[in-house]
Parts: sequence; structure tokens; C-alpha cells
Amino acid sequence: MLLIRGNAGGTGLTGTLFEPGEEPPSFKGAPDEGAPYVWVCDAFYEVESGGSTQQIGDRELRVAFESPMPRGFETREAAIEAAKDHVRTQFARVGVDAADVEITVLQAGEAH
Repeated sequence: MLLIRGNAGGTGLTGTLFEPGEEPPSFKGAPDEGAPYVWVCDAFYEVESGGSTQQIGDRELRVAFESPMPRGFETREAAIEAAKDHVRTQFARVGVDAADVEITVLQAGEAH
């Protein structure tokens, strides 16, 4: 299991990449085609009201979360690249430039 984490503006977002032999969570919308790699991560966007207050850089904004969107992949490389893109996209949705997002890939259980 890999953790793909993006950090920017003093906040972070981490998703999980399940590898062959690991059992990804089972819930509505989970891929059922038996993909060897499954990426699961929250998605969020800025809202005018409701949601949760989040500090990103010098901005305080409200964000709402969508249900995780699991995606299946045939190769580790494709899964990691899609995960990195997903994390950068979430930050872009709240006004953070993709170039400002620091991405790390950790084996689950590694020190932070």
C-alpha cells in the first residue's frame, strides 16, 4: 500500500494506492473489474457556505468533500501518475497552482 500525499499552503491531502494482493475498501462505486492497482482519495471543492473551514496559505475558505472516487489501473506507474494528477487537481480546485503542490509517495508505515 502506498500513500500519495500532496502538501501546499500549509495543508495536505493523502490518498491510498492499493497494490496487487491488498484488499481495497469495498463500497458503492469501487472498481469491480479486478484491477491490480486501486487508487482511493477524497475530492473537494470550494463552497460559499456549509462545508468545512480550511486555511490554505493566507486564505481561509470553505470546502465540501465528495465521496471518494476509486479508480483501477493495470500498472503501478499509471496508478501513481493518476494519483499525483488527482491530488494536484484537488488543490487547483481551491486556487492553488499545481506547481506549488509538493507530492510525496510513501510506503504505508514509513516515517513521515
